[in-house]
Amino acid sequence: MGNIIKTIILGIVEGVTEWLPVSSTGHLILFNSLLHMDMSDAFMEMFDVVIQFGAILAVMVIYFRKLWPFHTPASAPAQSQFRNVQTEGAAGKFQRFADNWLYMDKIVLWLKIVVAVIPAVIIGFPLDDWLNAHLYNAPVVAVMLIVYGVLFILVENRNAGKEPRVRSIHRLSWKDALIVGLFQCLAMIPGTSRSGATIIGGILIGLSRPVAAEFTFFLAIPTMFGASVLKLAKYNGEFSGGEIGILLLGMAVAFVVSIFIIRFLMKYIRRHDFKVFGYYRIVVGVLVLILAAAGVVHA
Repeated sequence: MGNIIKTIILGIVEGVTEWLPVSSTGHLILFNSLLHMDMSDAFMEMFDVVIQFGAILAVMVIYFRKLWPFHTPASAPAQSQFRNVQTEGAAGKFQRFADNWLYMDKIVLWLKIVVAVIPAVIIGFPLDDWLNAHLYNAPVVAVMLIVYGVLFILVENRNAGKEPRVRSIHRLSWKDALIVGLFQCLAMIPGTSRSGATIIGGILIGLSRPVAAEFTFFLAIPTMFGASVLKLAKYNGEFSGGEIGILLLGMAVAFVVSIFIIRFLMKYIRRHDFKVFGYYRIVVGVLVLILAAAGVVHA
């Protein structure tokens, strides 16, 4: 099987597992071991992270209207966006500028996303090399797949029949954003699933499933972009034309697949809970342990 076909498979795996709470890292480790790409270990380690660029772009395309914070004076709202309208001084100038050019609710949403990213920046960047050296292995991934699979089932059972406190993304508080950001830090352990950790955290603090999922998608933009840039900066190898082509192909496939998966997930969770993903994680975790013991997946 050639590298192009293998790259397409890995792009599909990334596009599917990045957004479903099943751990993209765990699946990429599994498929990398099974497919044996004819690339250096350093390139594949970088590839597994940087391929996320395609997935990020899918979020930006799907949610462009919800996230793009600018408009022109011609399309400005008829009324001011501010409760206490100021006419003079710096406050008045800012309000007039904002009413002419900005959607303030979207600006506030982006600021909440920034707040949610701060814990990962403070904790994650300094520990990146240590985590890769000590925790990026099949046994750790398998255990975390199983642990969070059980947690999904327990959390959904605990919340069965409860009414969520937050049903709109714009009603998400600053405290909610920070707590979800803290939960995201749990995903620094491979196999946890970034979307899994943040969705569990969101549900536990009273967010509806759609709100928890949407905020997870939005939070992925700066988080995954930063992680990808960091991984590129640390890559010591020189890119050949073939490697660049493989990387771009993987990102393109991840983008296309992510479009379909994000739309599917948002429809699915309006009528179903996340327990099915919990059971799936447990099965995959056990499979990874068996394959690692058999020497098929590198420990």
